[in-house]
Amino acid sequence: ISSNLCSSEEAEGAKERGLVYVWKAGSCSITPERLPGLSGKTVLQAALGIHHGLLLTEGGEVYSFGKLPWRSGPEECVNSPVLENTLLGHRIITVAAGSFHNGAVTDSGVVYMWGDNSAGQCAVANQPCVREPQLVSICDSETSPLLSVRILQLACGEEHTLALSLSREIWAWGSGCQLGLITTTFPVTKPQKVEHLAGRVVLQIACGAYHSLALVQCLPVQEMKPIPERCNHCSQPLITMTDKEDHVIISDSHCCPLGVALSDNQPENHGFCPSSDTPEGRSVIAGQSEDCQKPLVEQHRLLGLESDGRSGLSSSNGREDSAISSSGNTLFSDKKEVKEYLIGLSDNSLSENLNKNICTEPEQPSQEEQLSACIPGPPGSSTSTLNSLVASCASAVGVRVAATYEAGALSLKKVMNFYGTSSSEPGPQSGSRSPGPEALKDSREEQVRLESMQGKKSSSLVDIREEESEGGSRRLSLPGLLSQVSPRLLRKVGRAKMRTVALTPTYSGEADALLPSLRTEVWSWGKGKEGQLGHGDVLPRLQPLCVKSLDGKEVIHVSAGGHHSLALTAKSQVYSWGSNISGQLGHLNSPTTVPRLTKVCGDGIWTTAAGLDYSLFLADEKDFQPGLYYCGQETSPENNMNENSCTKSPVLLVACSKIGYISNVIAGGDNCLALVDKNVMGYIASLHELAATERRFYFKLSEIKSQVLRPLLGLDNLGNANAIQLLQEMASRFSKLCYLIGQHGASLSSFLHGVKEARSLAILKHSSLFLDSYTEYCTSVTNFLVMGGFMLLAKPAIDFLSKNQELLQKLSEKNEENLQLVEVLNALFFMPFGRLHNYARTLLKLATCFEVASPEYQKLQDSSSCYESLAVHLSRKMKEAEYTLGFWKTFPGKMTDSLRKPERRLICESSNRALSLQHAGRFSVNWFILFNDALVHAQFSTHHIFPLSTLWVEALSEETGNVNGLKITTPEEQFVLVSSTPQEKTKWLRAISQAVDQALRGTSDMILYGAGGNVPRQEPPISRSAKYTFYKDPRFKDAVYDGRWLSGKPHGRGILKWADGRMYSGTFRTGLEDGYGEYRVPNKALNKEDHYVGYWKEGKMCGHGVYSYATGEVYEGCFQDNMRHGHGLLRSGKLTSSSPSMFIGQWIMDKKSGYGVFDDITRGEKYMGMWQDDLCQGNGVVVTQFGLYYEGAFSTNKMMGTGILLSEDDTVYEGEFSDNWTLSGKGTLTLPNGDYIEGLFSGEWGSGIKITGTYFKPSLYENEKDKPKALRKLGILAVSPDEKWKAVFEECWNQLGCESPGQGDRWKAWDNIAVALTTNRRQHKDSPELLSRSHTQTLESLEFIPQHIGAFTLEKYENIKKYLIKACDTPLHPLGKLVETLVAVYRMTYVGVGANRRLLQEAVREIKSYLKRIFQLVRFLFPDLPEEGSTIPFVATEPKGRRSFCSGKSDSRSESPEPGYVVTSFGLLLPVLLPRLYPPLFMLYALDNEREEDIYWECVLRLNKQTDLALLSFLGVQVSSNTKDACFASAVECLQQISTTFTPADKLKVIQQTFEEISQSVLETLQEDFLWSMDDLFPVFLYVVLRARIRNLGSEVHLIEDLMDPYLQHGEQGIMFTTLKV
Repeated sequence: ISSNLCSSEEAEGAKERGLVYVWKAGSCSITPERLPGLSGKTVLQAALGIHHGLLLTEGGEVYSFGKLPWRSGPEECVNSPVLENTLLGHRIITVAAGSFHNGAVTDSGVVYMWGDNSAGQCAVANQPCVREPQLVSICDSETSPLLSVRILQLACGEEHTLALSLSREIWAWGSGCQLGLITTTFPVTKPQKVEHLAGRVVLQIACGAYHSLALVQCLPVQEMKPIPERCNHCSQPLITMTDKEDHVIISDSHCCPLGVALSDNQPENHGFCPSSDTPEGRSVIAGQSEDCQKPLVEQHRLLGLESDGRSGLSSSNGREDSAISSSGNTLFSDKKEVKEYLIGLSDNSLSENLNKNICTEPEQPSQEEQLSACIPGPPGSSTSTLNSLVASCASAVGVRVAATYEAGALSLKKVMNFYGTSSSEPGPQSGSRSPGPEALKDSREEQVRLESMQGKKSSSLVDIREEESEGGSRRLSLPGLLSQVSPRLLRKVGRAKMRTVALTPTYSGEADALLPSLRTEVWSWGKGKEGQLGHGDVLPRLQPLCVKSLDGKEVIHVSAGGHHSLALTAKSQVYSWGSNISGQLGHLNSPTTVPRLTKVCGDGIWTTAAGLDYSLFLADEKDFQPGLYYCGQETSPENNMNENSCTKSPVLLVACSKIGYISNVIAGGDNCLALVDKNVMGYIASLHELAATERRFYFKLSEIKSQVLRPLLGLDNLGNANAIQLLQEMASRFSKLCYLIGQHGASLSSFLHGVKEARSLAILKHSSLFLDSYTEYCTSVTNFLVMGGFMLLAKPAIDFLSKNQELLQKLSEKNEENLQLVEVLNALFFMPFGRLHNYARTLLKLATCFEVASPEYQKLQDSSSCYESLAVHLSRKMKEAEYTLGFWKTFPGKMTDSLRKPERRLICESSNRALSLQHAGRFSVNWFILFNDALVHAQFSTHHIFPLSTLWVEALSEETGNVNGLKITTPEEQFVLVSSTPQEKTKWLRAISQAVDQALRGTSDMILYGAGGNVPRQEPPISRSAKYTFYKDPRFKDAVYDGRWLSGKPHGRGILKWADGRMYSGTFRTGLEDGYGEYRVPNKALNKEDHYVGYWKEGKMCGHGVYSYATGEVYEGCFQDNMRHGHGLLRSGKLTSSSPSMFIGQWIMDKKSGYGVFDDITRGEKYMGMWQDDLCQGNGVVVTQFGLYYEGAFSTNKMMGTGILLSEDDTVYEGEFSDNWTLSGKGTLTLPNGDYIEGLFSGEWGSGIKITGTYFKPSLYENEKDKPKALRKLGILAVSPDEKWKAVFEECWNQLGCESPGQGDRWKAWDNIAVALTTNRRQHKDSPELLSRSHTQTLESLEFIPQHIGAFTLEKYENIKKYLIKACDTPLHPLGKLVETLVAVYRMTYVGVGANRRLLQEAVREIKSYLKRIFQLVRFLFPDLPEEGSTIPFVATEPKGRRSFCSGKSDSRSESPEPGYVVTSFGLLLPVLLPRLYPPLFMLYALDNEREEDIYWECVLRLNKQTDLALLSFLGVQVSSNTKDACFASAVECLQQISTTFTPADKLKVIQQTFEEISQSVLETLQEDFLWSMDDLFPVFLYVVLRARIRNLGSEVHLIEDLMDPYLQHGEQGIMFTTLKV
């Protein structure tokens, strides 16, 4: 071999793998022979029938050999394997052989069957024999399109076949009750699903001659169904209580008398959860096999049969025959016999047994054999029935129980000793105190309660020796329950109190998905005549039933022989049951109807095979080469009389050890077969070594867990709760690791059966599982060590430990004399870590079998170094823990308690005076201790802890005079440590830096796997995220901060929570709130909170924000120094509340000052005017919802001084006021018709007013021009428009960086705009939903500043206009923000009560003022923009002058001196502003012109009733004869658009277009040039206006007039507008 070393593992040993050896069953001395004719093909799998066999080679081909009657003839025997040609081209992945038929599965999950089909076992109808492999279609009828089911595994019996699908369900065909189908018509030739196990995960199936086994994964805990209180079959209560003279029995072991569980709704027997199972299906009827003693049955069972025997025995489904007699022997012919049989049991023995049940000490084995004992059942159900039963009987019976207890056969002391002693049975389980019930509790969420009421169910046919051999801790019947009921009673009995400790579930979801599960159950069904079903009887079962006694035994593989069954567990033990005629069970215990342990001398069994009447076991031998054991029929060659004897216990087949490393054995009828690998370059040997050592390691861990860990957990006074919790955590991590190792052992066994590719080893593929489990366990065990856990344990456990000295020494492999208990425990719990070195070594060994360049070599090499470096890392962790423990022993006690924490490890400390505090007093003691999470500064009696995550360290430079100084910065303190030598300084600097870095990474447990030891560390970052609680800072005392830091100060995003409930969440800057943030202050009185969202500066609210008060008020606006300052809006109260109101305006130092609008919603008044100190002071206007209007002076919230008051009907009062709506002093009252009264007035408006004065009735002519004097004067006493909203504009100037309007640097302003845009954008980036895509694009385009170099042209003007439109579109731009605020205040002012026609002029003036002030801003940003009213010359010459509208000659604009574009604030800004302000403004116009518009509208409607021509002629237009109807329709349509435009400029354009349309249509009719004169034009235009039917034409006209560009008045548009106005 060495001559042709190949690069890849496949080629390297191809000729030496999968060799087939065959020998005759029944002889222990025959040498196996190579099967001829396979010429170097590697066989992966083989299957044997009674007289034939199948082989599957690596290429997916199938060969048959032996007697193949379906192919050649009944007697002919094929010695060398024949290829099955039919299957060529399909890649077969698994084969199976029944007694006389075969099956194969392809890689696509399709099944082929051939061979004997007499019972339909090949799934072919009406054909006794299938000659060639035939496809079997398996379809799931439950899916709507029929899906074909993919199969993973096949198993064949004598007359039936089972298939396991990809979805882990079983499909069956053939004949007999072993199919598990609910049917009596056989054969079944169409594969059907075994419904009883549907929904469960089936891991493996096996078929005996007439029975079936399935290995099923346990249900996860949460799927447990609540327990029914009565049995579904016989309606007996599931939990009963029997009161004897001297004791009470509470039993939940109800067994349904129905032998064959038929009903579909039988609950599945989930067997591993404390609150589960009702073992209904288990039968109680004693079988009549000779080897069973007379069973003792508890009384309530007898009653059950008497009262309900009929329904019990005759299956109510009317299938009595197939049910009970299907095995061919009717058990009891009628219920009378049953009754007599059961009553025949002597009363005496019954009560004796019950007594024994309570004093559960097994005595000497001799007596136990006469007692029938009990199957361990499910853990004590804590169901409602049970608890109520216990509670009700506890008080009544308590004292009697106690008495029984004392008078019991053995004293309590012996009981306790019994729990401690190990069983003295020989064989593999000597010293194993209990693979039985202990393991039962192992893989469950186990209640470690020795006395939990459970387990000993009195079922009949089980003998106690099994329990004894397994050293089971027998449970006590009632007192266990009483511990929950009456502690007084228990103390009286003087029992040692047991603490209940839960070993957390060992189940780990991730590992279960990747590795074979150990949480399994075995289910069996079929014929049970020989006890091969394992249910303790010999009845057949039509449906799968769980073999209870294998619960929790961690079965990983089942095999079924002719009439017996084998189950292999993760602990390498085999349970066997069924027929033992030839000794095939490997033990001589009887009865054999329940699983028993096989006695094999080898080290650990890892493969089993069950033949017709014999069994084969593959076990590890000392040198890791597997040894093959045989038990069964033995033919002795000496006398040829063929006298058959059988083996007493399994015999080692010595000859098989010589042929090589056996990887699998197969048993059939006549022959046995072994698959053998030769050990090329030690590859195979290394794999076997890895597997064998892993299995032994698991056995050892399980021993430690059950023999040491569990008793320790049960001990009393383990110290404080803290220690117990650490112990429990360690125990649970230990369990988890233990479970993983068990799984790994199982996976290695199945790995050895397969192709054995190195890359699919679990420790390579799923290395993280192993690394994590070891790391986790290391963490918990070192934590326990640091807290002195092992020392604490030593005291309470001394008793237990000294008794089990040998056991402990054996487990810990320490043989020195007088060992300290602590050391033994240390050794035991640190033992698992040694395994990592073994992994590394084995992987390295495997790597050497490959070429250095191959990927396998690389992978194995890397993994090996991973495990090695983890081992090194963990040993370093353990050293740290021991160092820390040593430190705690010497540290002064008082501080230890407060400082000692499980995760805390010591790094270094300054007890050698190497480090001192700078400027410390002479006699002060300063001791610095560096832990992995904090730096502790200890003094005489006090100490202070500085968490490392908020600690900054830097070395001070030499020149500052601080030699060897280290500056330590923490959030609230800064101090300098002086070290004695430069070496000390660097040592401490490095130690602190590393510790800080590690604390910040939070990965002290994780290492970079494979990266080797120390990763070079960089300095810990200055900026970091951490959590910290302030302890002395006056403002932040006791507050908790969680967020970003920079050199000792909060900096960046963070959350700060004060002890009194206040909370700030937002940005910080050098320790203070700065930037955008959210702040909440609880209001205890109102049980609500104040809530602020907005900007901060240096720890104070500053800038824009929204403050919601607990009282329900909301302020939205500017802040400064925590006060409302600047422009803001305050809403008070809901509309329904007592005084809802709204104020918008200027604030100074938390008070309303300056111009503001106050809307008092309850009184229906709105005040617009000046404020001072929260009061109306100065000029103002008040409007009410009843149409009153006042303008004038205010003083301290009252109308006081001169004012004007107008009522709805135009009555006007001008004069003095003294209080709200109260006239007092001189004045003039003008009535609507022009009469007026002058004089002295007093009284409140609306009630009677006293007048002393003169009444004037002016003559009609002289005063006509003065008549609307008062109305003309409105607005004089109001606040001038330019004084309004100053704060809003100031804010905008400030944002641009100007102190006052127009004063400042323009480029700085542009910078500020850019900053505002980008920061706002960044803020919104976190929440993209706030920004639409178009918005984002607007923002991006705004980042370009319009350039202006050279002369100012129209193009540049257009660019500025575009920029402004965009800027005003986004509130993130200062101008946009300004416009948004102005629109808000405008609407607030003129909507609602403010919609008063008297306010129209005020509103128009306000808009003009806005334009003026915004224009000033724009000119500041764009200085090239000419001032108001100047013109921009047209650069391009006008095209040939278009025809002027009114004059015939071409218009070269000769009227205007210089052709060009006039720049005005109107033209530039109205397009931006007016659309937003249009609704309130137009509303005011409509109100103002209401009367005139009503009259106009009446006219329009009247005239529109006429036809076009009639109307035209009525208006005096000369209509030419051929004018059609629908005249001037386009002009009409055009004019109607005036209502859809906003700005005067646009409205004027509409008018102009209308005129053009009119002339256009006239020209078309006349087909010649035509000069309009105004006289001709006017009636036509009048016609168009009438037909356009514009309701609010008057308002439109007034709006244009008020806001149109002044320079247009005399141009062409001006004339047209005048025409319209007329």
